[in-house]
Amino acid sequence: MIVEKMKGFGTTRSCIRELFEYGLKQAAIVGKENVFDFSLGNPSVPTPEGVANVIRDLLEMDTLTLHGYTPAAGAANTRMAIAGDLSRRSGDDIRPENIFVTCGAAPGITATMNALAEEGDEIMLLAPYFPEYPAYASLTGAKLVIVPADTEHFQLKIDEVEKRITPHTQIIIVNSPNNPSGVIYSVETLTALAEVMIRKSQEYGHPIYIISDEPYRELVYDGEDTPYLPAIYPNTVICYSYSKSLSMPGERIGYVCVPDCCENSKDLFAAIAGAARAIGHVCAPSLLQQVIARCTDLRPDLSAYDLNRTTLYNELTAIGYHCIKPKGAFYMLVEAPDGNSLAFSERAKAHNVLIVPTDDFGCPGFVRISTCVSHDMLVRSIPLFRTIWEEYQQ
Repeated sequence: MIVEKMKGFGTTRSCIRELFEYGLKQAAIVGKENVFDFSLGNPSVPTPEGVANVIRDLLEMDTLTLHGYTPAAGAANTRMAIAGDLSRRSGDDIRPENIFVTCGAAPGITATMNALAEEGDEIMLLAPYFPEYPAYASLTGAKLVIVPADTEHFQLKIDEVEKRITPHTQIIIVNSPNNPSGVIYSVETLTALAEVMIRKSQEYGHPIYIISDEPYRELVYDGEDTPYLPAIYPNTVICYSYSKSLSMPGERIGYVCVPDCCENSKDLFAAIAGAARAIGHVCAPSLLQQVIARCTDLRPDLSAYDLNRTTLYNELTAIGYHCIKPKGAFYMLVEAPDGNSLAFSERAKAHNVLIVPTDDFGCPGFVRISTCVSHDMLVRSIPLFRTIWEEYQQ
C-alpha cells in the first residue's frame, strides 16, 4: 500500500516550484525577456574561477582514485580542510572528527533530525522558516511546533519560544541569515534564545539541541557578520552547504559539524552517521569532495547581490511598498499591500512578475523576492511593480 504522506510530498509542489515552472511556460509564450522571475534562490553570481581551475586540475588525476568511494563521513583531506577553515573563521577548535560530509545541507539536517527526534518528540520551527523543513522532519514521527514570526523586526519572539518548549522538545532549528527574510539574528537575540534553552534543558533534565542551518553564512552586507552559534549555545549542530557561497547549488556538497562542546558529541556524531546511513547515504560525491578540499578558503563576490538588494529596496520603498531590508542572503520580504500575500502574488503573476507568497514559510502577509537575478531584469521590473501598486490604490 502506498504511504499517503509520502505521496503528498511527491505530488504537491512547493509554491516556489509552481511559480518557477509557470515562468518557464510563460517564457515560451511571451518571450523569456518578458517574464520577471523572482521565485528561485538560484545563485546568479558565477562560480569562482578558482573552482573551475581546481576541477580542471582534478580531471587530470587517476580516474579510479578520483571517482572511487570515500569513507561515509568523507575523505580525510576534505574533512581536514573543512575543519581548518571553520576553526579559523570561528576561533573554535574544530577537528576533522567533528565533520561529516554530506550531499548539501538538506541531508545533513534530515540526518540530524533523525538522530535526535522520534515519535513523541517535538521539533520547533521559528517562523519564517524554510518550507522544506516539515518534509525533512516527516521521517522522525516527531510533532512540529511553530513559533510565530516577529513581523516588525524579524528577529525572534523569545517569550513565544519559551511558552512552546515542553519536556518533549528535542530540536530548535535556527536559520540565519534567514530564508526568506534575509535577516541575521543578532548576538542579543541568540543569547536570549540560549538562556531560555539552557534553563529549559536543566528543568527537563535533557539537552535541547539547535540545528543551525547556515547555507547563507557568507552572504552578508553592510559589514555584518553571522554569529558563530556554538560559542553562544554549546549544544549546536551546524549544517552547511557550499551551494550559495560557491554558486554551485546543483552539485550538492556540504557538511554537518558536531563540535566537541555539544553534550554527548561522540554519540551524537555516531547517531547522525547512522541516520544518514538509514536514509541511503553512502558518501558525498568524491570529485566534489576534492574540489572542496582545495576551495574552502574561497568567498563569494557579493557586489552584484548587494547592488540588487539596494536597488530593489530603494525603488520599492519609493513606490510605497513596505520592505524588510535584508542584511544577508539574497531575498527580500515585501508586505502585501492589502495583507493578502496569495492575492498579491496572483496579481503580480498577471503582469508576469513572479514573487513567492510566504504563507508556506509560516509568515502570511508577505512575499519573498529573490535578488539573485540579473540587474537588467530587476531594473526592467520596477515599472511593473509601480503598476501593481497603482492597481491596489485604485
